[in-house]
Amino acid sequence: MRKVRLTVGLLLAAIFFSGCAVFGKGKDFKPFDQAALQQVTPGTTSAADVTRLFGPPVKIVKLSNGNAYMYERSTEKLTGLWLVVVTFANWDTQHDRVVFFINNQDVVTHVGSSFSAEAASYGMPF
Repeated sequence: MRKVRLTVGLLLAAIFFSGCAVFGKGKDFKPFDQAALQQVTPGTTSAADVTRLFGPPVKIVKLSNGNAYMYERSTEKLTGLWLVVVTFANWDTQHDRVVFFINNQDVVTHVGSSFSAEAASYGMPF
């Protein structure tokens, strides 16, 4: 009887602790060209210049005195641990964003940026 309990216990432990671990990274990240960013000068750079340097914007927001061209890049990192009974996962997405504010004369008036894509990290949720 003791041998049966030990066998059943070992089988349950093997089933419970079997599983897999996964590490993944999104491939949608291409960093902004710093040389291109330095070429943009508020008051002189046109909307056509911005499009030539960065391509088509991800989003164009209509404003009362012009438009905002939004560019975004992201990095995603995934960590997962799948056991038979329970699953733990962490998905971290961080973004780099650049926004060009363009007036009604199609000239850049302001540039805003946020660079945090490198802060994406692997890790478990506990």
